[in-house]
Amino acid sequence: MPEESRLIQSLRSAVAAAPEDVPLRLHLAELLLDAARPDAAVAEVAVALQHEPGDAQARALMARAMGAPAGASDAAPPRFVEAPLTVDGSGDPGTAVGWDVDAPGTVRLADVGGMQQVKERLEAAFLAPMRNPELRKLYGKSLRGGLLLYGPPGCGKTFIARAVAGELGAGFLSVSINDVLDMWIGNSERNMHEIFATARRQAPCVVFLDELDALGGKRSRTQSSGMRNTVNQLLTELDGVDAAANEGVFVLAATNAPWDVDLALRRPGRLDRTVLVLPPDAPAREAILRYHLRDRPIENVDLGRLVKATDGLSGADLAHVCETAAEVALLDSARSGNVRMIGMTDLLDAAKSVPPSAEPWFAAARNVAMFANDGGTYDDLLAYLKKRRML
Repeated sequence: MPEESRLIQSLRSAVAAAPEDVPLRLHLAELLLDAARPDAAVAEVAVALQHEPGDAQARALMARAMGAPAGASDAAPPRFVEAPLTVDGSGDPGTAVGWDVDAPGTVRLADVGGMQQVKERLEAAFLAPMRNPELRKLYGKSLRGGLLLYGPPGCGKTFIARAVAGELGAGFLSVSINDVLDMWIGNSERNMHEIFATARRQAPCVVFLDELDALGGKRSRTQSSGMRNTVNQLLTELDGVDAAANEGVFVLAATNAPWDVDLALRRPGRLDRTVLVLPPDAPAREAILRYHLRDRPIENVDLGRLVKATDGLSGADLAHVCETAAEVALLDSARSGNVRMIGMTDLLDAAKSVPPSAEPWFAAARNVAMFANDGGTYDDLLAYLKKRRML
């Protein structure tokens, strides 16, 4: 075992003196992770979670420790903490009892402004076969398989997934890595199974796998057997026990980094349909701006000009533009004592001050589209980059 630094030794002594001090123990776990000691970090975070089961920082650290990339060649693999037996001897203290499925919502694709190409792709690849069982049978169209939404952050992938659920009249079950990951051996896989079992019981149901690159990352890149087993379980659930096992269960997933998703998840019959969700086009930007300005005091706002000035901004960026303009008007009103409206100057200045948050994503995606476009996976992205002269 590598020699510990004096700081880590001092923190160990401090934790021993105050074993219920969760922040102190988590600080020690962070240092252990930085020192390429994920096994020791897991042990510390496990104790912290016993004291504070819902602590967000602890759960995030556990996720990092269980799936941390190798920091050194001699780093020991993560050590999982065995689950203690319960009073009846059954063990399994962390098993989830049930999952909340949102009732079929009223959001439809018509509520998604613009993005006509995305809507057409969704209709052809996913919605039309689901709505027309007789035509599906005639053309031999399989119900199997799911849909992967990918693109830069803040562009509405979750909203689109909810709109698809609304189109299908299906319940909506959103799943992230924090819902699945558990420190006890076997519980992460059990959680994954229970999520799909719940969806099958409450079909029709859309299972939305958020941040799929974290939940289903490439197994070859993780030291954690727990994460590999979780991905294996996800593959099993996507395949179903038999051809009809997932009848009425529609699987959607979203990711900002599709190149980090395990390739097995994208094979036919699994998440084999892909839709690129880009920063909003002009009609979508107009709809988003109208939405965020609808309850704010505005005057003399040329929405068409504002739409042109915000080209390249994501939906999240547009919300920030409106919030920034409102803050400026509010501050002026507070200072002067005279309430004033939000004007075009406020909005244009705000638009100039908000950098496009998608630019770093496109910088990374450009290399993938150019040099790792096997089988034409990223043809849509490549076409967009060429159209925007970003190559």
